[in-house]
Amino acid sequence: MKTLVVVALLALGLAFWLIRPPARRAQRESGARDQAPAMAGAALAGTSGAPATGGKRGRASGGPAPPAARLAVKVLSTRPHDPSAYTQGLVWHRGALYESDGLYGSSSLRQVDPITGEVRRRVNLPDGFFAEGLAAVGGRLIQLTWREGVAFVYSLAAFERAEEFRYQGEGWGLCYDGRRLIMSDGSDRLSFRDPKSFALQGEVQVLLDGRPMHELNELECVEGAVYANVWMTDDILRIDPQTGRVDAVIDASGLLSAEEMAHAEVLNGIAYLPETRTFLITGKLWPKMFEVVWVPK
Repeated sequence: MKTLVVVALLALGLAFWLIRPPARRAQRESGARDQAPAMAGAALAGTSGAPATGGKRGRASGGPAPPAARLAVKVLSTRPHDPSAYTQGLVWHRGALYESDGLYGSSSLRQVDPITGEVRRRVNLPDGFFAEGLAAVGGRLIQLTWREGVAFVYSLAAFERAEEFRYQGEGWGLCYDGRRLIMSDGSDRLSFRDPKSFALQGEVQVLLDGRPMHELNELECVEGAVYANVWMTDDILRIDPQTGRVDAVIDASGLLSAEEMAHAEVLNGIAYLPETRTFLITGKLWPKMFEVVWVPK
């Protein structure tokens, strides 16, 4: 009898052991499935430019972001620039340089020779419009106006106005990152817009070491970053558009002589040349344009 009881107990234990492992395996598999998206998301955050903790792309730790780097410009070449051009936007596209020039009564869109500064093609705006930022999207150029709430769209081939968009508020700077338009309005925010309809898609506040940065002016989109002139300063900011964090401040002071500055206004105008990985920068009523790279300060 005792033998039968022992055998029965052993049989029950064996059955219990056989039943339990699948349940435990199921729990481990379920846990792995739950963990996999998180691990995949962390991996993608480090490679795709998605914002991570601390406001810096690809940061794995939750510590504070480092202070913005301080850079300066190194001049590689100096070119002539029309000293009557009130530069509001500058863009290099398909091997050509385009410029948006402001002021009521003399605003225009220009194609400019990047070496001689000669104006090759020009479209004048009506006297009631003050031209602002400029972006190239495929075969189109899109030009903002300051307080008129109108963005003019030009055919690149015909170099004439083809349509226009309407928007609320002021227009200052504009650039295209290959997916969306990024726009400034003189505040501490960048807005994102659809390149086909100009519909507003969102915005981000721009912060330098935790402080809002106002009066963002001309913009240039370069390899996932946005470069911005700051009105009434010689600074160019490099901004992460995903987080709004300024990760570098570029000092572009001292490019013009005191005599030249007496007849000029502020630094404004940034164009990136991907062929040489250099930048062209100029200003309002500047007699010169400079090919530069950024270097540690």
